[in-house]
Amino acid sequence: MSSFDNRETGFESKFAHDENLEFKAAARRNKLLGLWLAGLMNKSEDEAASYAKEIIIADFEEAGDEDVFRKLRGDADKAELDISDHQIRRKMAELSEIAREQVRSES
Repeated sequence: MSSFDNRETGFESKFAHDENLEFKAAARRNKLLGLWLAGLMNKSEDEAASYAKEIIIADFEEAGDEDVFRKLRGDADKAELDISDHQIRRKMAELSEIAREQVRSES
């Protein structure tokens, strides 16, 4: 195998590894978001865990974060929480960074 092939294989492996970490971080962020909003809705521990799973599943509706945002926004509205779009998006960004750090430290 040539050094070019070795380099190409190395880049492919790194890309796959990075994508896997990003997927795990997104799932972790969604779990944290679910637990956060469940806390604001005064859900029990079991209800919060179940709700966090709903948020994780919501992320599979479409690419990007809008599906998660819509789920959070809709549920916050149903619960009559006084929370703005900006607050939800800020929490999404904050928990994204926390989730990435957690996933990196585990791998």
